[in-house]
Amino acid sequence: MKTTLYLCLLFLGLQVQGQHKSNLNDEQQEQKIPHSPEDYSPAEGENLAHGKIAPSNVDFAFRFYKQVREEAGNKNIFFSPLSISTAFAMLSLGARSNTLRQLHKGLAFNLTEMEEQEIHEGFQRVLQLLNDPHREVQLSMGNALFIDDRLKLLQKFLNDVTNFYYSEAISSNFRNSPEAIKEINNYIETKTHGKIVDLLKCLDPDTVMVLVNYIFFKGYWENPFSNLTTRDDDFLLDVKNSVKVKMMHQNKVFNIHRDEKLSCWVVELPYKGNAAALFILPDEGTMKQVEDALLKETVSKWMQSLEKRKIYLDLPKFSISGSYDVMSLFQKMGVTEVFSDQADLSGVADKTHLKVSKAIHKAVVDVSENGTEAAAVTVIEIIPMSAEFPPPPHIRFNRPFLMIIVDKTTHSILFMGKIVNPAAKED
Repeated sequence: MKTTLYLCLLFLGLQVQGQHKSNLNDEQQEQKIPHSPEDYSPAEGENLAHGKIAPSNVDFAFRFYKQVREEAGNKNIFFSPLSISTAFAMLSLGARSNTLRQLHKGLAFNLTEMEEQEIHEGFQRVLQLLNDPHREVQLSMGNALFIDDRLKLLQKFLNDVTNFYYSEAISSNFRNSPEAIKEINNYIETKTHGKIVDLLKCLDPDTVMVLVNYIFFKGYWENPFSNLTTRDDDFLLDVKNSVKVKMMHQNKVFNIHRDEKLSCWVVELPYKGNAAALFILPDEGTMKQVEDALLKETVSKWMQSLEKRKIYLDLPKFSISGSYDVMSLFQKMGVTEVFSDQADLSGVADKTHLKVSKAIHKAVVDVSENGTEAAAVTVIEIIPMSAEFPPPPHIRFNRPFLMIIVDKTTHSILFMGKIVNPAAKED
């Protein structure tokens, strides 16, 4: 009888900072992609490669969010749907038969609307666009395979993960488990600029391969908050309880939308570069109603309905993280076979039965004023007085709210979450 070896799938979905200091150019190195976007001249039609997979990736993001919500209870939620879908799409290159069909369905890919090749071409283009070193927003996303020397990968799988997903292939000795764990954790720590440390605690003794996907994002607000106006304020956890937070404040023109049907405010805060954060503030008692309505059509309608309007905005500073057992969540979403002895990953390696034994995901976010270095400027803004316009609304994110970080170049949801307690430090 053949021994079943295990493919340990590790996801690392990482890290978003809605601001922060230091020199962008110092850290803009990171991803070495063979075809840089400026050298890439797509043939007619390939321009749309990332556009074809975008709706499926958004569908997946909201499906996964709703699954996480079932288990999160009253805790913060934060994850990168793009990291998870990229890692599993990359794995699907080696999946066959029902295992492959389940993965496609779980990732919201409908093969009557696109060919399998187009899925991978879409992710290839997303990686090229996200890793463009000329973007103002600091963004790096990449993949790595840590492969035991006992495992003979099929050349086609290796070629495909390198070609479509720009994956590094790193030879590892999983018989020396502590050393392999250290090597993988060091890789993750480097790629996430120290934001994710010691993620991997242990490895299944039969592990022969670990797949890592990371995403790192560091954006500067187009309109930074002044730290001079940040003050202590109450954040209402529920009707009876509150916590103290550092509340940032702005009195400016933003793109906003009031959704009367769902009873919520939507405020767009753009980053320098082609990315933005959408902050969604449900009226008291309507969070579930808004969450239930999270669909690509809803968010698309919000984006199209945004209008420039002066508002008084209060937004808390916060640093939160989320850690998830993706294997358990996927099984509840109907993706089961890839984790079982029935898994067909025969396109990965020669004469070896593989299955996924672990899939984990961690994401962190840090939102603050903007991370300015020393600078001073005086601006006097003069506006006409008018009694005809209603006063600017005061939108106070002082109760649980949702956050979606969107990359507008690829139409991707990079990160999403729910902030129920900005002061919480849980993983």
